[in-house]
Amino acid sequence: MAIAVQLLADLQRGDFRALARAISYVENGVHDFADQLSAGTAADTPVIGVTGPPGAGKSTLVDALIGHYVQQQKRVAVLCVDPSSSLYHGALLGDRIRMSDWYNHPAVFIRSLATRGSLGGLHPRIIEIADLVRQAPFDHILVETVGVGQNEIEIAGLADTTLVVLAPEAGDDIQSMKAGLLEVADIFVVNKSDRPDADLFVRNLRSMQTPAFRREGRDIPVIKTIASQKQGIGELAQLIEQDRKKAHSSHKRYRLLAEQAYLLIQQQRMKGVDREELEAAIEALFKAGSFNLYRFVKDRSI
Repeated sequence: MAIAVQLLADLQRGDFRALARAISYVENGVHDFADQLSAGTAADTPVIGVTGPPGAGKSTLVDALIGHYVQQQKRVAVLCVDPSSSLYHGALLGDRIRMSDWYNHPAVFIRSLATRGSLGGLHPRIIEIADLVRQAPFDHILVETVGVGQNEIEIAGLADTTLVVLAPEAGDDIQSMKAGLLEVADIFVVNKSDRPDADLFVRNLRSMQTPAFRREGRDIPVIKTIASQKQGIGELAQLIEQDRKKAHSSHKRYRLLAEQAYLLIQQQRMKGVDREELEAAIEALFKAGSFNLYRFVKDRSI
């Protein structure tokens, strides 16, 4: 408990090492900062989610956004959620090479996290980790997700603004992704827009948004960028700021907090449930010839 209190105080002063250590404690289940976070004031640092299919240029776009915010004298934290190693369950860090210019920058904190089997594209403790980062003196928090496609819905429950990054060649798959994209996106970013058919792809994205959809107040802006050349990044930052102001004047903020509360309650109720213990208990019942899945679950839910 004393360690958690000290780490929280240090990271609130901007100590990157304390923040990294605190994230490791949460990630590995060593310490829970829920008591400290519940006793403090809620931070309001905006969280910007960056998601989309593999190859769309998410990491390059994040790198360009970091550069834009640093030029404005802003402090930026980046949480990069990577696929897990099948052997050690750690993060595979290949895409992070695109952000190598910022690792030693005093205004930028970058941390890679593993999904650890989570199907939603995020780390299972991402809400608590993001709230820890919010306690540090940052102006913006960027969360880049794995890029697993339509399953990647959890980001909508974490980010104040979610960018769905697509490349023009994703046009053939747009119909299969349609429902998930409309549910997640606050802003569509058509990256690599110097490629052929980029304008046609933009029109298709706009046509996905039916009049009924727009009447619900969900007119999702579409912006073209070339992240590798830093084109369109300033305009994208303006759209992010506009969305943040719009979000606070609508019910989106309450829906976002309700989703986070749901996930945290779910985690609390699952505490103490261990897969290896379940497997051992099932094996024993099977050998005794008395295993029934629904009875087994019901007995452990009481």
